[in-house]
Amino acid sequence: MKKILVLLYGVISYLLFFGTFLYAFGFIGNHFVPKSIDGTPQVPLAQAVLINASLLLLFALQHSIMARPAFKNWWTKIIPLQVERSTYVLLSSLCLILLVWQWQSMGGFIWRIEEPITKTILTILFITGWLIVLISTFMINHFDLFGLRQVWFYFVGKKYEPLRFRVPFFYKYVRHPLYLGWLISFWATPVMSAAHLLFAVLTTGYILTAIKFEENDLITHFGERYLNYKSWVPKIIPFTKKNPTK
Repeated sequence: MKKILVLLYGVISYLLFFGTFLYAFGFIGNHFVPKSIDGTPQVPLAQAVLINASLLLLFALQHSIMARPAFKNWWTKIIPLQVERSTYVLLSSLCLILLVWQWQSMGGFIWRIEEPITKTILTILFITGWLIVLISTFMINHFDLFGLRQVWFYFVGKKYEPLRFRVPFFYKYVRHPLYLGWLISFWATPVMSAAHLLFAVLTTGYILTAIKFEENDLITHFGERYLNYKSWVPKIIPFTKKNPTK
């Protein structure tokens, strides 16, 4: 019975993530959803800035603190190891749901492009960013990243096997294609409102900060292999380092 519950928990956490991922696409891009990042302001500007910044800070803190090895070591003394990743995914999704629910529009536009060709190019870039994110997760093992592999191994009675260090396609050009995809999707927009700009600036700052912590963890875990990889693959902008001679 416990194995069934663990598997069900992992599947529900994953489905909630995928639903919020799809909604976030519409929310940030102003597509298909009842409430998006832009809209008519409902509260004073200063209050909107404070609320939005607080929501982003909550998401960033949850996302970063729970990803640190020291926290995981403490956390898995409280919850079963096999649901640690699913719980991380679940709480990340809940923080994102809270963000889109309580997000406050701020009015005003930094740019608003109506010219058809430029508008289409920016929309394609926005979609491309999301595709880079999604495809990157499958390159490193989508189901492990979102906790399904862990709960499935527990369900079938198989010992969990950590992922090996690999350098699949996107990862040959940048060390963090996931973050590159997010940056493209956050900034490539034909309509840059004040609220969208706040979102893009703060998430960019978070991403650049998070990379430092993540790489320290990767160096600790993989050692010389990651240091060597880091020496020839650029962090986030492709083709800014020379590949080693084959």
